[in-house]
Amino acid sequence: MAQPFGTWASPISAEMVAQSSVSFASLAVDGEQVYWLESRPSEAGRSVIVGHGTPNKDVTPEGFNVRTQVHEYGGGAFHVRGGTVYFANFSDQGLYRQVNAGPPERITRSDGLRFADCTSAAGPRLYCVREDHRGDGMPINALVRIDLDAGPSDGELLWSGSDFVAYPSLDASGTQLAWIAWDFPNMPWDQVALMIAELAADGSLRHVQRVNAGIDESVLQPRWAADGALYFISDRGGWWNLHRFVAGRVSAVLSMPAEFGGPLWSLGQSYFALLSDREAVVRYSSSEGQQLAKLDLESGALGRFELPFSTFASVQARGRSAFFAATRIDAPSELVELDVDSGEFRTLASTGQRPFPEGYVSRPDALEFPTENGLMAFAYYYPPSHPDAHGPPDSRPPLIVEVHGGPTAATVPAYSIARHFWTSRGFAVLDVNYGGSTGYGREFRQRLEGQWGIVDLRDTINAARYAVTQGLADPERLIIHGGSAGGFVVLGALAFDTTFSAGANYFGVSDLEALAVETHKFESRYLDRLVGPYPEAKDLYVQRSPIHHLDGFTRPLITLQGLDDRVVPPNQSTLIYESLRAKGVPVAMLTFEGEGHGFRKAESQIRALAAELYFYGRVLGFEPAGDLQAVPIANLD
Repeated sequence: MAQPFGTWASPISAEMVAQSSVSFASLAVDGEQVYWLESRPSEAGRSVIVGHGTPNKDVTPEGFNVRTQVHEYGGGAFHVRGGTVYFANFSDQGLYRQVNAGPPERITRSDGLRFADCTSAAGPRLYCVREDHRGDGMPINALVRIDLDAGPSDGELLWSGSDFVAYPSLDASGTQLAWIAWDFPNMPWDQVALMIAELAADGSLRHVQRVNAGIDESVLQPRWAADGALYFISDRGGWWNLHRFVAGRVSAVLSMPAEFGGPLWSLGQSYFALLSDREAVVRYSSSEGQQLAKLDLESGALGRFELPFSTFASVQARGRSAFFAATRIDAPSELVELDVDSGEFRTLASTGQRPFPEGYVSRPDALEFPTENGLMAFAYYYPPSHPDAHGPPDSRPPLIVEVHGGPTAATVPAYSIARHFWTSRGFAVLDVNYGGSTGYGREFRQRLEGQWGIVDLRDTINAARYAVTQGLADPERLIIHGGSAGGFVVLGALAFDTTFSAGANYFGVSDLEALAVETHKFESRYLDRLVGPYPEAKDLYVQRSPIHHLDGFTRPLITLQGLDDRVVPPNQSTLIYESLRAKGVPVAMLTFEGEGHGFRKAESQIRALAAELYFYGRVLGFEPAGDLQAVPIANLD
């Protein structure tokens, strides 16, 4: 039946989106047991360790929330060895020990310390990343050793010779430690040191050395093989490929235009796992999308598994089995065990069945489109999809252009009930990988150096225009939506350009100067590379800040902000809202108590999504289906 785009009745409600947004992270294998972390919006965003079984069981008792705030983005919040679980608890950031699913016992002493990325071998010692917030000024990041038999402690300092550390990795004998380190103004995808040291009998470090001195590369996930070789991911050849260090020499296991790693926004990411001294299971991204494969570590031969999944994460191994979190195009996330010899797999856990029929599934088309300076960028186009509705003849759908955050991040084609919320109502969605995104090699990623607010903005605008020229979108109803760095693009597109008819800004950056001064340590020098050193490059910060260029900002905006956000502080949203309201632009703002950089609570997710739909209907002049709670919109006649 022909119905105006955007007005289609859909079974996919905002409540359904929130209920279905349980996520998996940080898969761990300990002997015969498999553990993972579940984030649950229905429990106010609480994260819980779950153990595989019949049925799967929560390991984390009520009253605990497994989440670290190291780097503010967290990651690497738990570690398991010999049936004992070590985890960071969100409310106090203390480190806890839980033996055989018994009551948790705190093993760190002082407040103001945060722990993540822990590892251990035989013996009563735990090696962790520690972030110390007890003093004035910036926190101090270091590697520490926790002696588990000595009672609660703050950890013994092992290494603090850099601004940041990550990925501590012990060899099988527990006598060698590897880790990565980086210094301002670098981020972990820029220039990273690969460090190794011997562990003395008392657990201290000796003979500390840098493996990659003089090399400009990003290094990820060092892992020791049983034969003493150290494997790691490096982009020294232009792409994140697997390398080895043995007998004082680094060599590539294979060299191909594909990414075997990704940006280290959260700690503990696992992109490969060693099956033996000769084989590994690896996840990589190429022009054909994400793949999982078996890699011969001697010859570099790659054997891809034929699997029905479009994304892979948290890769682990035990014997001849690989374990990973995966998504399909048309079904929710799964935790999977794969027999690497037969290629057969089984699902260990799922976030649930798809709660709507196949006819509402929108399947993406990969687009490559022209942008500035004769270059190309990339996007995924999701058309409207409804089994019983289609648009009027000769009409085209409104288009929501989705801008990912980071900006050093990426979008991948995967099942998203939030995206189907829109496509089932008659919207098209265009998910953009602008210059600076990961997944396309170091050169593509570095397009954004010195050009944040220019390359990402022009690529996003060109993506929308390309969709119009291809007949995929209504040029009069182009919407831009994004969060964090994606929100910066939203605000920039509405301030500097007239391509879009409306925008939704989730905790985005409106004032680069304020961000440079106020943001947290991990990103406090990120803008040195993206824009320029501050205050020396103050003029560039003003030039690219939407808050200083409101003369051309005439299109409606809704902005949504967590009040506990320490990455992009709430005043960034307040500034743009108050300025637009005073200027007479239609503008709405919703704030959320107890939410940080991204909404974890079900009630926040429901309110934000429904408010966005209501806002589009009001400012673009159509009546969305369903009973939506009104949103106050200033200056809307």
